[in-house]
Amino acid sequence: MRFNAKDLALLAKRPSGCFDKEGKLKICRVVGDEKLIEPRERWCRLKGNLLFLMKNKSSEASEVVILERCWVVEFKSKTDVSIILKFQSGEPDLYIEAASKPDCEAWAVALGEANSEGLRNKIQQLRRLIMEIKEERASEEARQFLPSSQVDSLGEPQFTSIQRIANEPKLEFSLACKGLVAATRDRKLNTFIQVSVVHPAEHILTRYSSTEIVEGTRDPLFLTGVTFPPEYPIYEETKIKLTVYDVKDKSQDTVLTSVLPDHKEPRADVGRSFLGCATFRVGDLVKSKEQQLTLTLRFLSRTSDGGKTVGTIEVNLVKMGEFEDGEMDHITTDAQDQKCALVRECTAPEGLSGKDNLPSLNAVLKNPICKLYRFPTSDNKWMRIREQMAETTLSFHVPKELINLHIKEDMRRNQELKDLGELAPHWDNMRKSVIAHCDQMLSMYQDTLAELGKHTGSSFKSSCSKGEKTLEFIPINLHLQRMHVHSPRLKDALYDVITVGAPAAHFQGFKNGGLRKLLSKFEAERRNTGYQCIYYSPENTAKAKEVLSNINHLQPLISSHADLLLNSASQHSPDSLKNSLKMLSEKTELFVHAFKDQLVRSALLALYTARPGCVLKKPAVPRSSAEESDDLKHQNHPSQIKRQDSIPHHSEYDEEEWDRVWANVGKSLNCVIAMVDRLLEKDNSSKTKEGESDPSAADCKVLHAGGDWYEQLYPLVITLKDCMGEVVTRAKQSMAFVLLQELACGLPQCLMLTLRRDIVFSQALAGLVCGFIIKLHTSLHDQGFLQQLHTVGLLVQYEGLLSTYSEEAGMLEDMAVGISDLQKVMFKVIEAKSEDFLPIITGRREHYVIEVQLPAKMFELLPQEIKEGKLLRMYPVLFNVGINEQQTLAERFGDTTLQENINQENLELLKEYYNLFTEKMPPDCLPHFQEQNDLKGLLENLHQNIQAKRRKNVEIMWLAATICRKLNGVRFTCCKSAKDRTSMSVTLEQCSILRDEHQLHKDFFIRALDCMRSRQTQGALNESDDPETGCLTDNKPTSRHFYPVALLLVSSHLLVVWLILSLALLLAKYQ
Repeated sequence: MRFNAKDLALLAKRPSGCFDKEGKLKICRVVGDEKLIEPRERWCRLKGNLLFLMKNKSSEASEVVILERCWVVEFKSKTDVSIILKFQSGEPDLYIEAASKPDCEAWAVALGEANSEGLRNKIQQLRRLIMEIKEERASEEARQFLPSSQVDSLGEPQFTSIQRIANEPKLEFSLACKGLVAATRDRKLNTFIQVSVVHPAEHILTRYSSTEIVEGTRDPLFLTGVTFPPEYPIYEETKIKLTVYDVKDKSQDTVLTSVLPDHKEPRADVGRSFLGCATFRVGDLVKSKEQQLTLTLRFLSRTSDGGKTVGTIEVNLVKMGEFEDGEMDHITTDAQDQKCALVRECTAPEGLSGKDNLPSLNAVLKNPICKLYRFPTSDNKWMRIREQMAETTLSFHVPKELINLHIKEDMRRNQELKDLGELAPHWDNMRKSVIAHCDQMLSMYQDTLAELGKHTGSSFKSSCSKGEKTLEFIPINLHLQRMHVHSPRLKDALYDVITVGAPAAHFQGFKNGGLRKLLSKFEAERRNTGYQCIYYSPENTAKAKEVLSNINHLQPLISSHADLLLNSASQHSPDSLKNSLKMLSEKTELFVHAFKDQLVRSALLALYTARPGCVLKKPAVPRSSAEESDDLKHQNHPSQIKRQDSIPHHSEYDEEEWDRVWANVGKSLNCVIAMVDRLLEKDNSSKTKEGESDPSAADCKVLHAGGDWYEQLYPLVITLKDCMGEVVTRAKQSMAFVLLQELACGLPQCLMLTLRRDIVFSQALAGLVCGFIIKLHTSLHDQGFLQQLHTVGLLVQYEGLLSTYSEEAGMLEDMAVGISDLQKVMFKVIEAKSEDFLPIITGRREHYVIEVQLPAKMFELLPQEIKEGKLLRMYPVLFNVGINEQQTLAERFGDTTLQENINQENLELLKEYYNLFTEKMPPDCLPHFQEQNDLKGLLENLHQNIQAKRRKNVEIMWLAATICRKLNGVRFTCCKSAKDRTSMSVTLEQCSILRDEHQLHKDFFIRALDCMRSRQTQGALNESDDPETGCLTDNKPTSRHFYPVALLLVSSHLLVVWLILSLALLLAKYQ
C-alpha cells in the first residue's frame, strides 16, 4: 500500500477538532506474550483508519498504524487498563495502555469502529437506512400507477408472479441488436449489453448481468443470455433496462464496469462509450404472442426530448426443452466476417429425470448461479446451454459428522487403555503419557466441533479462509459445476464436474512435506524404537482396530439374538425359534472367526509380560506360538510371577488356554443348536402321537412343554454368553495393548499425523459424498448404471492441477493419501423416514459407511440388491499434471518424480477397475457417444502418455476425463483453491464436449470459450468481481478472461526469456 508522506505529515498536524479521538497512551510491540521493549508514552491521534503515534502533541508523527484487517482484544479485568491490537497479516501485536479504565474502554471502542470491518459495518447500516427510506417512499409512489385491484387491505402492492416449472429459472431470454449507429461511419463497433432490473416496489435500479463483447459488427447477436434463478424476486410488473455500450479499450472495461454507479453513464474517454438504452416490462415479454420484443434503442441527451434512435434490440424469451420456430438469423464469425445461417429451432428432448428428486437434491445443493448461452452447431442450428454452479451443504455437514465419530472413537480407545488393568511401572508410565496426549487431541476435536457448530453464513469455505484453524476440516470451494445441453436432433445431456480445492492440511503447513513423505518417514523411525516398546507393523495395527470394531459390533448383536431365542422358547414358537437360532449362529460364527489370528496370541503374551512381577528369561517380542510355549514351559521360577485374574488362572502363561477359551464359544453354540434340534424333534413326534387325543389335554401339554424348552435352553445360553464375555475381555485388552504400542512408539508425531490425515480425509470425503449423491440422482433411471453400481462399484476420477514445486508438492502428497483413503469408504442407499435427506455416516477410521437417504418414490426405482442394503464400493483415482509457472520451475530445476509415481500408480488402479468392469458388465451399458472410441485403446494411449514424461502433458488429463465419462464415473477437478486453474480446465472441457459430442461450430469454439470465461457474464457480483463471498481482491489485477491451458504450454520458454532479460537489466544497472 502506497502513501504520500507529505500528506500524512500534514494530516497529523491538523487541529485537535479534526480527529476522531486523541490522547496520551503507553504503546509498545508484542510478540506472543513478550513485549519487545517497555511501553513508551506517545500522543496518539485517530483519524479514520489511521492511528498517528507522536512523541508529544506538537511533534511530527513518528509512526502511522493502518487499522486494516485487525481486531481489538480487551481484557475483562476491572483493574486492567490495557488492550491488544492484533493484525491478521501476522505483524507484531500493538500493546496499548491507557491512564484509566474508562479511557481504555473509550479507546477500545474507537479503534474497533475505525477498523476497516467497523467502517464496512457503518456503511452497511447507512445503506440499510437509505433502503428503508426509499422503500417507504416507493410504497407511496406505487399507489399512483398500480390499479386498485392490486392493493390489499393493508395498502401494500400485490404483484403478478411468473408461471414456471419447479426448480427451473423464472425467466430466461436472449439478446441481439440491429442497425446500431456509430459515432463515426468507418468505426466498427465492439458492443455489449448491460442488464439492470427495476423492482416495482422499490424503484431502485440494480445492475444484474452483462453479455459478452461482440466485435466488429453493427448487428451483434449475443451468445450469452440472461437467466433469473427460481428464488429471484421478479414479477410481470418488473422493468428491465438494457444499456448498450461500445468498448474502445477491452483491457480496461472489466474494471470500469464494476465501479461505475448504476445511475451514471461512463465517460467517453475511459474505454467505452454509451450508445443507447431501452426498457421493457417482464409481463410484456411473457404475454407476447411470438414471445419476442423489438425495442427501439435511444440515446438520451439533454438537447433532445425523446432521445435519438440509434438502433433496435431484440429480446427473445427462452424456454429450455421446447420448440422454437422462427426465421433464419445471420451472425458473424470471429475473424473472417463470414455469414453463418442459423435456424432457431430445437428438437423436442426426452425429459431429464429430475422432477421427483427436487426435495432430496435441494437438501444437498443451494445458492445456484446460472448462466445461459446459445451456440451454433456445424449444421447451422442453435443449441442452448445452461451452466449452473451451486454450493453444497455437505461442505460442513460431512466434516461435523466425521469429527463427531472421531470423538466417540477416541473416547472409546482411551477407555480401553484405562481398562488394561495393572501394568508394570514402565508400561504404566507409558500408558499415562499416551492417555494424556490423547486427551489433549480429544479436547482439540471437541473444540473444533463446537466452533463449526457456531458457523453461520455461506455453506462453503472460500480460499482466503484456508489457513483458519477452526475450518481446517472443511473443503475449499466445494461446488457443483453442471452443464445442461439442449442440442438439435440429440437428447438433452447433463455434464457434471465437482470442483474443490486440493484436500490438504493448509493450517499445519508443508515445511516438512505432505502426508506421503511424513508417513513414510514416521514408519521408518518407528521401526527403530523397539527398545522402548514392541513394534507392530501397520497391518497388525489395522488388524487390531478391526478386531476391536468387530467386538463392539458383534457382542451386542449376539446378546440380543440369544435373548430372542429364549423368548421364542418361552412362547413355544418353532418357526420363531428356528429364525432366532439361524441369526444367532451366523453372528456367533463371525465372532469366533474374528479371533483366529496369530496377532491375538502374540498380543496376549506381550500383555502378560507387561504385568507387574512377570520376569521372563528372554525379552518379550512377538514370536511364533511354538517359541512362546517352549520358552514359557522352561521357566523355573513360577513364584516370581504374580497371578492375574484376567490372564491366565495359574502361575505360568499357558498359550493353549486362549485356544480353549475362544473354542468354548463355538462348543457352546453347538450345544445350543443340538438342544434346539432335539426340542423341535420331540415337538414334531408328540404332535403326531397326540393328534387324535383330547384337544384340551394337548393344550396343557403344550404349555408345559413351553416351560421345558425355556428351562432346558436357559443354562446353555448363559454358558454361551459367559464364554463370549471371557473372550471379549481378553481380546479387548490384548488389542488395546497393541494400540498402546503404536501410540507410545511415536508420541506426539503419531497423533499429529493422525490429525493431519483426518483433516485431509474429511475434505476428500465431503467432495466424494457430494459427487456420489449428484451422480445417483442424475442416473436414477439408467438401469445400466445402477447395475454397474452394485456389481462393480463407482469410478471416481480426480484431475489434479498442482505443481510439484515448493508448498504445492506437499499439497499433492496430502491429496494423494486422502484420495487413496477413500478406497475404504462404502456407500449404502436407504429409504428416508423423514424430511431430512442429509447422509448419515457410521463406522470408524479406515472403515466408514455412508448411508444416502432417498424418498420412497425414488427408492423404489433402485435394483433389489441396492434396496436390500448392499454396500457399494468406490474406486478413486488421481491423475495430476502441473500447468502453472511453478511447474515450469519444477521441470527445469526441480523434481517431477512425485507426479510421475502418482500417475503410474493410479493408472494401475484404473486398469484394475476396467478389467473388473469388462468381466462383470455387458458392453451395452456404456454411454452412447457419437464416436465411441475403444476404451482399451484409450487406456493404452493414457499409458503411453504417462510413460512419455513430457512436460505439462495435458493430454493425460483429457484422456483420463474421457475414460471416466465413458465408464459412468464421477469427475473432480482440483487445484490449490479451485479457482483460476480449475475454471480454466472446466471451461475448456465443457467447450471440448460441445465440439466433440454436440457439433459445436468450429469457428465458434474460441468465442464460446471466451463467453464461459468472461467475468462480465457472471451475473450480479460485488464490486471486486470476486467469485468467492467475503474475499477482498481490490489489489489483485483483473482481466476479462482466464488464460487457456494451451498458452501455459509455452510458458516455460517465456519464463527463460524473462530470466535472461532480468539478468541483463541487473548487470547493466550495477555496471
